[in-house]
Amino acid sequence: MSELKNICILGSTGTIGVNTLDVVSRHPDLYRVVALTANTNVEKLFQQCATFKPAFAAMYDDDSAEQLSSRLQQAGIETAVFSGMEGLQKLAAEPQVDYVMAAIVGAAGLLPTLAAAREGKRILLANKEALVMSGAIFMDEVKQNNATLLPIDSEHNAIFQCMPEQFSRGLENSGVNKILLTASGGPFRNKTPDELKQVTPEQAVAHPNWVMGQKISVDSATMMNKGLEVIEACWLFNTRPEMIQVVVHPESVIHSMVSYNDGSVLAQLGNPDMRTPIAHSLAWPHRIASGVEPLDIFKVAQLNFEEADFDRFPCLRLAYEALNMGGTATCILNAANEIAVDAFLNKQLAFNNIANVIESSLQHISIRDAVDIDTILNTDHESRLFAREQVKRLEFKQ
Repeated sequence: MSELKNICILGSTGTIGVNTLDVVSRHPDLYRVVALTANTNVEKLFQQCATFKPAFAAMYDDDSAEQLSSRLQQAGIETAVFSGMEGLQKLAAEPQVDYVMAAIVGAAGLLPTLAAAREGKRILLANKEALVMSGAIFMDEVKQNNATLLPIDSEHNAIFQCMPEQFSRGLENSGVNKILLTASGGPFRNKTPDELKQVTPEQAVAHPNWVMGQKISVDSATMMNKGLEVIEACWLFNTRPEMIQVVVHPESVIHSMVSYNDGSVLAQLGNPDMRTPIAHSLAWPHRIASGVEPLDIFKVAQLNFEEADFDRFPCLRLAYEALNMGGTATCILNAANEIAVDAFLNKQLAFNNIANVIESSLQHISIRDAVDIDTILNTDHESRLFAREQVKRLEFKQ
């Protein structure tokens, strides 16, 4: 591991990006930050550029990119600034870059992550939407260009650590019986359907175990996050939805498990801190310090497990259904969810109506074969327009 690796962080101002920079800063002899990107957070990206002096930076928002460029020039920092989706894709594909942390939240991360795959980078995948929207296309690009794909989600990273080396040839051929994908259950796992109607955005973003962005926190509260992870796991581990069981584990100590045909169950445990899977994927197949305190099993003392309740959390059911529908169904699911969650966070939609917007979208939008990226992007656009109309129809109806 003596060779210095150059890193591009897509979404450096978000939770994953900040944690990645924390891990990287602990190992200046191993990693160098050469590119950072963000959406509109000029101040935070400026501070990161001042600290890490990357050769390149990009902001999705054009006005924000101009502001960043001006501030960097005034400070005498020689970081070249790019803008828009083209700028993000350029930095993901930059020849100097060895590793790409794909941490942009939502559909906006798809094209830059694809660009990294086409250039054969090591991709540290925190943007699950790349696989949810275009699983077959994305995985084909990874294989054809000899890219390395490593999962950052704590659950998928845990599964990866518990898998046999030859899992890509098919789980049944590798002695694997089932993937046990753990879920904390979020802040509302014990609430009744009637109580869920009254949930506020402030309550939904207050996750009991993890520090996450607002969108992902709401997804955790609806358990759509777990549904998206089921879809992602099918592509990452070359398996079918019936091979994946969601297990509610409130302590978030076991991050996931793999059950084998001989009766063994392998689990990966650790404190709930994203720096652990980040460090694992940066150093794989080696290990480096992450800054996370070792798990004290005596303090944990007790671990609990429950079956996932599809009635209380219909978003999880809808994810399985979309996966079984095939084609562009999971793209429709993702787009409708992003619109519904945004409406909920802006107090335009009741919490329980998030699932209703998604279900209506899956029922009314034509499902096509996911043959190319244009089909994916067109479906995403159509789904967002339809979901916005559903939000208007359900607006403020509790």
